This record gives sequence, C-alpha cells and structure tokens, in this order.
Amino acid sequence: MHNAEEYFPQELIAMFKRQQYKLFGHSAVKLCHWTKSAIYKGRPCYKQRFYGIQSHRCLQMTPSVSFCDQNCVFCWRPLTTFQKFPEKFDSPAEIIDEAVKQQRVLLSGYGEFKEQIGEKKLREASNPNNAAISLSGEPTLYPKISELIKEFHKRHFTTFLVSNGLHPEVLSKMEMPTQLYISLEAASEEMHKRVNAPLVKGSWQLLNQTLELLPSLKARKAIRITAIKGRNMSNEKEFADLIERASPDFVEVKGYMFVGYSRKRLQMGNMPLHSDVMAFAEKINKHLGYNLVDESKPSRVVLLSKKKGNLKIKPS
Repeated sequence: MHNAEEYFPQELIAMFKRQQYKLFGHSAVKLCHWTKSAIYKGRPCYKQRFYGIQSHRCLQMTPSVSFCDQNCVFCWRPLTTFQKFPEKFDSPAEIIDEAVKQQRVLLSGYGEFKEQIGEKKLREASNPNNAAISLSGEPTLYPKISELIKEFHKRHFTTFLVSNGLHPEVLSKMEMPTQLYISLEAASEEMHKRVNAPLVKGSWQLLNQTLELLPSLKARKAIRITAIKGRNMSNEKEFADLIERASPDFVEVKGYMFVGYSRKRLQMGNMPLHSDVMAFAEKINKHLGYNLVDESKPSRVVLLSKKKGNLKIKPS
C-alpha cells in the first residue's frame, strides 16, 4: 500500500482531511451524509428507497481520488485534478481492505451512541456490503477497475459505479458492477464543454460512443442527469434522444446541490427546487416514454424506469 504523499501535495492532502476524507494511496473513503443519517436517525438515502441497498452499510469510496479528465462546474471537489494515473498503484485487495478499515475508523465515534443506535446496526455499518464507487475522480482511470469490482463481488458486496463515460474502451471490457451509472449533463457538445469542462480532445464523441455501447452491457444501467438551473435544464428532446440510444434501465434526474467547492463556480440560484427537477424530468420523459416511478424530495431526485414493478436489487 502506497502513501498518499507519493501522489499528492501536502496542501491537497490537508484539504481532504479537513473535509473528513480518509486518504490512502490514490484512494479514499468518506462517510456519506445519508450513511450517517441512516445510522443515527434511521433516515436512509434514496438508493435504499429506489433500489433496496442498505444505506447504513454503504461504503462510499474511490480508487482514483483527484484523478479525473473533466472539471465539471457542479463538482464539489476543488479542480485540482491529475489526468494521468500513476504507474505504481495499489492492488484491488489492498484498496478494499484499507477502505473497510478506514470506514471503521470513521464510524468509531458512533460507539458512544450505541444505546440510541443499537448494537446490531453499528455492527452492520462496520461490515459494509455495498460499494458506491463514486466519491471523487473518474474510477475507470484506475487500471485495475475490473479486478476491483470482481474483488468486491467476491466479498459479497453489491457495487454502484459512477463514470463520466469518456472511457468506452474500458467499459466495454471490464467486469460489470451491480449498477452502472453514466453521467449525462449535456444535450449538445457546446453544453458539454460548458458544463463538464472536459480536459481531453474528442470527449463528446467518446461519451456518445459509451451511450451507443450501453445496450450491449450486461448490467443494470442508469443515466444520471445533474440538473443545474440556468445551465442545462433545457433541450429536453435532445436529452431524450441521447438517453433513447443508451436504453438504460433507469434515468435519475437529480438537482444540483450548492455544496463544497462548486460554490466557487456556481451560485445558490443554480440549485433547483424539487418541483423544478420534477418538471424537467417530466419534460424529458414526454419525449422518452419511460415510467415515472418514484421521487425523493430530500435528495431532489426523480426516478424514471423502463419497466414497472419491483426495482430492488437482490442481495449478493
């Protein structure tokens, strides 16, 4: 296992520590707001409501913290990114071992509330069974991403992986996660450049290649649209056309939240109300014809599904 100091300057490491990340090598974990809420208040995140995962047992992690090939305006991290992944990197088993270990460190403070929380829930939280590979950076830049997913599955985790879609050559060959998310924040190349601020040439074409690839991938697939008021909540037909080509199982339309370093790039007025998100989702769906099956007002997210019925994931 490498040290974070081998990859990142001290000021960046200090910033991540202030934000309660646990860094190890080129990877990191952080307790999600909804994991903490599920543990202490019994209020889970929308993924539990929609898909049946247990929020208090979710491991929010990344194997590629600060390695990304986009500088999205809505991202909560500082735009201090590294495009080229280091030649020396940690193994999937090392990453998972350390991620679970650091998750337990982050949870250790909850021990004093054992009576309120319950010993069973605390024990379960210390043994996560869902990996949200989405914390920061682009996970498909990690050269062993396929092996990482396999290792998680070997340990009976379900896996949710969020990708910017700029690496179809990786997605086409890798082990599929339980649910694959592709971020789609733009309905045109011009909007893509403005909202996603790509750092690689031909990024719009690469994203479109991924959308074309999606129907052939054997996994549950979701398109996630981060809706930013005044930036991308328009061109509903063009969004629907792109989604139709990808033919995902689900479309999540989620409101941008005015948090973290995105506050240096956007304003409070760019954060839509839940009613705005719902209206935008309905306009897209008018051209798409999916089923509007659920919503979560606290998370400002609307779920469109190709099929009706039970959407819950079976435990591994």
